[in-house]
Amino acid sequence: MNTKSTTAVAEENKPARRKFFIGAGAAVGAVAVASQTSIGKAVIQEVGSTVKAKDEGYHLSAHIRKYYETTML
Repeated sequence: MNTKSTTAVAEENKPARRKFFIGAGAAVGAVAVASQTSIGKAVIQEVGSTVKAKDEGYHLSAHIRKYYETTML
């Protein structure tokens, strides 16, 4: 049988959550610093050149045309 109250369990979990957020913050900071190095900038440029840019605006595609056909009275 569990004799710990819910507040006691919550108090035990606080350090784990704090460690998680501290670790996440450190990881984000490391990525930010790495992205400003010459190697990081080269990686970002290479990824940017391989990702296809989306066309802006409205495009009538097959699934949109089918939707319009189903809504006509």
